Amino acid sequence: MSLIDALNWRYAVKKMNGQPVDQDKVDKILQAALLAPTSSGLQPFKVIVVTNQELKEKIAPIAFNQSQVVDSSHLLVFAAQENYTEEGIDAVFNRMNTERGLPLDATDAYKTQLKGMILSKSAEENFNHAARQAYIGFGIAIAEAALLKVDSTPMEGFNGPALDELLGLNKLGLRSVTLLPLGNRDEAGDWLVNLKKVRTPMNEFVIEFK
Repeated sequence: MSLIDALNWRYAVKKMNGQPVDQDKVDKILQAALLAPTSSGLQPFKVIVVTNQELKEKIAPIAFNQSQVVDSSHLLVFAAQENYTEEGIDAVFNRMNTERGLPLDATDAYKTQLKGMILSKSAEENFNHAARQAYIGFGIAIAEAALLKVDSTPMEGFNGPALDELLGLNKLGLRSVTLLPLGNRDEAGDWLVNLKKVRTPMNEFVIEFK
């Protein structure tokens, strides 16, 4: 199945049936998120995987009781760094250079320039930047799920601070950005399952400068 075919197959599932998703498929979805491009390769986000049913039931009211949270097989929480730090940037480049067999100082000029741009900004500006990187991984995870015929529901509708407190994300320097329940559609109970996918016509969507 091509990516276009997969994206035509997928939709934002409104009702899941509670059946488990094979772990190997979940692993591939997480690998896709891991391999997502991010600004300067900083990867300023984590993916929290929730399978514990009691914890999902605690998250449900935080997510306005959307049933997919409870009925999902795996609930993915994409969480971005609250801020960038000098130590964190150093760690990224040290790992990068070590694994490439390069001297640790091979990227010092670029790293110094990058620190000057990033560390001069406010924490909120840097969180917003990190959140945008998380969204790239989020989108690629959705695409990989579709290719594997794993249903998902992209969610922004939840109380971020409440979820952060429940999961202890603040202690990790993280803030939740999006949720992605993974599961299997309940075809009998989902009002959206048989409705046509509707998008803006291509000639209205694309603006060309020739």
